[in-house]
Amino acid sequence: MNLKEDAAYIGFSAGWSAVRFMPKRMAYGTFNRIADRLWKSDGGGVVQLEKNLSRVLPDATPEEIRELSRQGMRSYFRYWCDAFRLPDWSHDEINENFELYGEVNLDDALAKGKGVILALPHQGNWDLAGAWAVTNKGPLTAVAERLKPEKLFERFLKFRTDIGMEILPLGTPNLTEELADRLREGNRMVALLSDRDLSRNGVEVDFFGEKTKMPPGPAHLALTTGAVIIPASLWYEEDRACARAHEQIRVAHTDPIGPDAAQQEGYAEAVTRITQQIANQLEKGIREHPEDWHMLQKLWLVDLPPREPKEQ
Repeated sequence: MNLKEDAAYIGFSAGWSAVRFMPKRMAYGTFNRIADRLWKSDGGGVVQLEKNLSRVLPDATPEEIRELSRQGMRSYFRYWCDAFRLPDWSHDEINENFELYGEVNLDDALAKGKGVILALPHQGNWDLAGAWAVTNKGPLTAVAERLKPEKLFERFLKFRTDIGMEILPLGTPNLTEELADRLREGNRMVALLSDRDLSRNGVEVDFFGEKTKMPPGPAHLALTTGAVIIPASLWYEEDRACARAHEQIRVAHTDPIGPDAAQQEGYAEAVTRITQQIANQLEKGIREHPEDWHMLQKLWLVDLPPREPKEQ
């Protein structure tokens, strides 16, 4: 670790420890003030958030988008305040601070005994949703993007493990096969952030009227394992975090299914169709709660710089 990363980790750890022991009102008030300060500074993340929100709500005025981005930054920092405090919460406190709508959809999917893929957006509080799921529904595996410095990533890894989730880091060798093995256990949920592609293998979809790419992982895993896909939306209400389990994504009876699905005719078309269905459900949830969509990065293809071709 270099000195800059070392200093960042020390500062982050000190803040984490302090927030855990602050009174609730003080902790969340502090994070609101940090969010407001960053929002007023109009940094790159805020500017991009406003561009993204303008696509979600194309009829909104600039003043409405500006206010929405302020709420969005507060929501984003509320997520971080929750994350710092969550390891100290009991099962009762987790249940008091979270509510799932559409629970019957998740229960019906789990009852099939084929595993459940939860397709999530960067919205609301997915860590608290995961803690609630493992407390009330059964084992859950998620994939986490690596952070720098590495010690910070390890701390987040321990945090998520401590609240009951199994975490596989992005870049884990044979990651897709590992996730497929988990789903084949039958009673396990696999949670995948699905509204932003971090690879070169994304599937092109229509999203709020423009083209972007989303990860093919949920569709691929459903086709190769028979697991059920449940898209979800997440948001904050005044006193708690909430989520909605949408109806399952239907796999057509003509789609290739099984470990060799990727080698069968019609596989690519099935992946594209299923991923577009996921995009449609995520779009619905984001439109209902745009202030809780924490997308501070470029997302649509027209905004992204062209990628250099991969070396052979």
